[in-house]
Amino acid sequence: METETQKTIWVINQYASTPETGMGGRHYYLAKKLAKQGHKVYLIGASFHHLLRKPPKLDTAFKIETIEGFQFVWVKVPSYKEAHSKRRVFNWFKFAWKLLKLSDVIVDQPDVILASSPSPFAFLGAQRLAIKTGARLAFEVRDIWPLTLMELGGYSFKHPLIKLMQWVEDKAYRDADVVLSNLPYAVDHMVQRGMARDKFTWVPNGFDQAEVSKLEALPELVSALIPQDKFIVGYTGTLGVANALDSLIETAELLKNQADIVFILVGGGREKENLANQASLLSNVIFIDPINKSQIQAMLAYFDVCFIGLTKDPLFRFGVSPNKLFDYLYAEKPIVYAIESGKYLPVDDAKVGISTPAEDPKTIADAILKLKALSPEQRNKMGQNGREYALKNHDYAKLAEKFAVVLLGEK
Repeated sequence: METETQKTIWVINQYASTPETGMGGRHYYLAKKLAKQGHKVYLIGASFHHLLRKPPKLDTAFKIETIEGFQFVWVKVPSYKEAHSKRRVFNWFKFAWKLLKLSDVIVDQPDVILASSPSPFAFLGAQRLAIKTGARLAFEVRDIWPLTLMELGGYSFKHPLIKLMQWVEDKAYRDADVVLSNLPYAVDHMVQRGMARDKFTWVPNGFDQAEVSKLEALPELVSALIPQDKFIVGYTGTLGVANALDSLIETAELLKNQADIVFILVGGGREKENLANQASLLSNVIFIDPINKSQIQAMLAYFDVCFIGLTKDPLFRFGVSPNKLFDYLYAEKPIVYAIESGKYLPVDDAKVGISTPAEDPKTIADAILKLKALSPEQRNKMGQNGREYALKNHDYAKLAEKFAVVLLGEK
């Protein structure tokens, strides 16, 4: 239904997806909530990238479909084999180039266009569109490129592609009307690259309250794997290198003589086999295959403590925004937060658990024992703190309101 304040918002995220094709994620939820506010929203993503589980099939250059009250615009791009493929670079440039035709494809011309990273090249297409349509221009950083590629990938700042990315990144900070990030202290990096500090707004990731409040019971075969009358330290999500779960297995090794403590890891990923081998002689570690997203809260209800960790990564000094953290907070469970995220200390701020150094099994073990030593009432109070913090700071309905204010220049 149209209102006097209705605006048309184009969100360009090459890696956008729906729950059916990929993970859904940040922009899917924000688009859904912005549409509920009465705005016309177009979420623009690539027809192929390595994060899609089920890429859409396109017979034409563009495909527009209505999803949850907003329009998803698929842009046909070349496929590539895996994340490190050189053809992925071609995919970036093809996507940015094809954006220029959007003003002929989408009927509703934009009041604002947002270009979201990691790949910065989409900004160039977004800027051309903004000039053509007279729209306000926003740039969002969810992964700081090319800094990530230099610090983690070992690329030299002299590499031609890195130099080009750096030129685009600096241009985006300079030319965009507003700059956003889900990383709270990314602004420190941006200012070093020449951006005016007052251009920046932090809009974190979050959760969809309507989604997490719909509790779907676990299948009996899954719930039967969860031991009774044990103190359960649990993890849900990807079992990948970045999640530093080898340190959680080492923690289980340290606590193997604590007969009433059990560790449960729910999920799949490239590291699952390695982690299972690492834990093969431990009776206090249980692996459970991935479950439906709608069953996560039912699983978390069995846990006494939730674990979240990441590897020691200097880029985390700018803050992090892991989605599982918000699921944990909403679940009202104490959290062991083994992430070195600079000045960003969400578990401390929420008074919902204990923060530890990353990849430090001894300190993680101490934190678990401290939480176990608390009374059930004390742990429940921690959990309540977490739920209140999540509802106040990470409900996508509220985040979308902030998002709209920033994008539309109303702040």
